[in-house]
Amino acid sequence: MTVGRAGRVTTLWNLIFDDSHVSCVIYRGPDGMELRLESPTGTILTMPFDLQPRALARTRALRESLKRRGWKEANPREDS
Repeated sequence: MTVGRAGRVTTLWNLIFDDSHVSCVIYRGPDGMELRLESPTGTILTMPFDLQPRALARTRALRESLKRRGWKEANPREDS
């Protein structure tokens, strides 16, 4: 079996609030997949991530929680 390259896999979403910006990004590393909540100045949160419905639901719940607090989509998609 071939192991894929380490690094950024995808960005799930980007939010802004005033001049602040956060991104929810999935990375592949030596220990598997990892979710990171990132700002331009650093990483806010890091946790193991598996591509399962429960993990994706948690990322959606986090995004919706931030949006209830006033954060907005940084790059709104028409299908959202």
